[in-house]
Amino acid sequence: MKKFAVLVFTLAMSVSIGAGSVFAETPLSQAVNSVMGAPYKYAGTTEKGFDCSGYTSYIFAKFFNTKLPHSSKDQAQEGTWVDKDDLRPGDLVFFNTDGKGISHVGIYVGNGQFYHSATNKGITVTKLDDSYYKKRYVTARRVLSDEQYEQVMTDSP
Repeated sequence: MKKFAVLVFTLAMSVSIGAGSVFAETPLSQAVNSVMGAPYKYAGTTEKGFDCSGYTSYIFAKFFNTKLPHSSKDQAQEGTWVDKDDLRPGDLVFFNTDGKGISHVGIYVGNGQFYHSATNKGITVTKLDDSYYKKRYVTARRVLSDEQYEQVMTDSP
């Protein structure tokens, strides 16, 4: 019975993101989950389909009133640089997936995970230490102010 209780607790914790409690969602978790499973679509910027930067632009504009350009390379110029060891939920993480520089972006959500639009899966969550992405990680940027961060990480009623 004790093992079962630990398993249930672990599963509950794994579905919560960052600083939120097990039973309440934060605005960030609501935002990134709002289009979970939407398909990948080249140059897509709507719930009918997203590319990676279309997804991050959509989430930040709709939920956080923050305008981002529709290009991962351009988004990597926004906000301030963040060391990988200092990532916090809401930071943008960037990858070189085509061998030509920054070509992919996602939203870090805590616990070593990020949401993004993958060409083969659509909107999905992936671990930063996934072998494919770990080798291709380039940088991270913080585009939310400390005040915005506090708002997006406060449990929703």
